[in-house]
Amino acid sequence: MTSETETGGVTGTQDKDYNLIWYVEACLSNALRLESYIQDAERAKDTEVADLFRKAQADSRKGAELGKGLLKARLDGG
Repeated sequence: MTSETETGGVTGTQDKDYNLIWYVEACLSNALRLESYIQDAERAKDTEVADLFRKAQADSRKGAELGKGLLKARLDGG
C-alpha cells in the first residue's frame, strides 16, 4: 500500500480528516512551544525576537481555529 492509495483503511479515519486533525495538533503544539520561546526572548530583553514569536504564535492559533472549524464542519457532514 502506498501513500497514494491510503484512504483510511489503516487508521480508520479518512486521509483528509486525519490530515486536518494533524494540522490542528501541529498548530496548537507550535503555539505552546512558541510561548517558551517568547519567555526566553523576554528574559534576554530582546523585544524584536519576542514580537516575532508573538506574531508566529498568533498565526498558529489562527491556523488551529480555522482547522478546527473545517474539521467540525466535515465531521458533522457539511
